[in-house]
Amino acid sequence: MKSYKVVIWKLSVNRSAKKPTYLVRWSVDGQPFHESHKTKALADRFRAKLLQAADKGEPFDTVTGLPDSLRVGKAALSLLELAVKYLDHRWADASAKQRDSMTDALATVLPGLVKPVRGQPVVKDVRRALRSYVLAPPRRERERPEEIAAAVKWLERASLPVAELQEIGRVHDLVGALERKLDGKPAATQTYRRRRAVVFNVLEYAVELEMLPSNPLGRVRRKRGRRAVQEIDRRVVVNPRQARELLAAVTYVGGYERASGRRLRAFFGCLYYAAMRPGEALGLRRSDCTLPVNGWGRIELAETRPTADKAWTDSGEAHDRRGLKQRAAGEVRIVPIPPPLVRMLREHLDAFGTAEDGRLFASERGNVVAASSYSRVWKQSRELALLPGQVSSVLAFRPYDLRHAGVSQWLNSGVPAPEVAARAGHSVDVLLKIYAKCIDGQETEMNDRIMQGLGEEDGPEN
Repeated sequence: MKSYKVVIWKLSVNRSAKKPTYLVRWSVDGQPFHESHKTKALADRFRAKLLQAADKGEPFDTVTGLPDSLRVGKAALSLLELAVKYLDHRWADASAKQRDSMTDALATVLPGLVKPVRGQPVVKDVRRALRSYVLAPPRRERERPEEIAAAVKWLERASLPVAELQEIGRVHDLVGALERKLDGKPAATQTYRRRRAVVFNVLEYAVELEMLPSNPLGRVRRKRGRRAVQEIDRRVVVNPRQARELLAAVTYVGGYERASGRRLRAFFGCLYYAAMRPGEALGLRRSDCTLPVNGWGRIELAETRPTADKAWTDSGEAHDRRGLKQRAAGEVRIVPIPPPLVRMLREHLDAFGTAEDGRLFASERGNVVAASSYSRVWKQSRELALLPGQVSSVLAFRPYDLRHAGVSQWLNSGVPAPEVAARAGHSVDVLLKIYAKCIDGQETEMNDRIMQGLGEEDGPEN
């Protein structure tokens, strides 16, 4: 609706924040509106535009509070158009997993932020249209099936204007969409946080482009549920003897001829002895390794090959090619490696050589080893190395648990936390929050130490 009943007040100063901001306040048909600006000059400029529009007799929108002259262009963009614009801006520099996360979050919230337009398709078709045809820049030119074309056409007409997120009710709708899965059930806390971070950044981009005066997500506080558990479950962490038995069992998987297990023994050894992430081990090259005949060696990690859907990588491969996690491009992490791992890597090179590009670990065809392949080998290795009760437990359930065991072993050996963090590629703060301090089988030893400290002996009372 439009109205000519407009009242524009003098500037006011909000001194509640650390830095004072300047508020432009006005009302349209009795409905109050305001915009916050960092400087008085910006606030004066915006207020002057409102006054000029009112003097010209322009109608003001009762939803956004803006005259047509300010709504046309940026403010009139739909949320769908904003999402597309944001992804164009971010796509080239984003990793494959970030691309997946961004399109997932936006495909979750956009179907819920629409006007009542006839011909609404099922949510599943709208989400598929967004994920597979509209949001990802490389996929927009693909031929669209009839139901997808209809869903896109409907969404283009129904998507809300960006400016409507200034209404608190719309923001609550947005948060509600973030909190729910497609089936209407509550999403996991980590899923909510991941999606909210994406949408928050999109709206920050809208503020940067002056589509919104401020980020509307900052106005709504979600009732906190149970805090997501960050610490590693100590039950998954193997002790050194168990780790050695598991690495030995790997060599029996697939038999001698096929060698699927032997080909991966050193890969799993990197996860345990060097606390490497699987993607880092997959990207390891011969030139990254110093492998002396005797003593300690070292690895200079420079690249990671994390598993990702082919749809989100530039190469169309199932593994992205990135620098190290949370490090600047070209930054290297140096990890000293103990003699057992040096021997494993030397034996691996003697038996299997390297891939054409110098990578140590490759499939029989020379490709990057698929996560499904090394996970299958690991599952069979657990069945060979562990006791029946342990096989059905969470002990070393995933290959990644070897990294947890490696870090835990370093900590329990008395290596200072800053050194452990540097070798594992973590900040000290994250290391101490997340990683277990006790490995499987040490509880009795710790109890004995406590009893010795108390000056007591663990025996029957006299």
